[in-house]
Amino acid sequence: MDKLKLTLVRSTAGRLANHKACVRGLGLRRTQSTAVVDATPENLGMVRKVAYLLKVEEA
Repeated sequence: MDKLKLTLVRSTAGRLANHKACVRGLGLRRTQSTAVVDATPENLGMVRKVAYLLKVEEA
């Protein structure tokens, strides 16, 4: 299964509550934090929703 390395590059301050929830669901806490997640359809949907806050790389 493919993995994605996600880095939060923009703050969640002032964002929609469901966007904040997606960021937390992906395992990211604060700006510049990094998480490696499986590329499942559920995770890809969350990444797509908050892509403007993230840097996405293949892990």
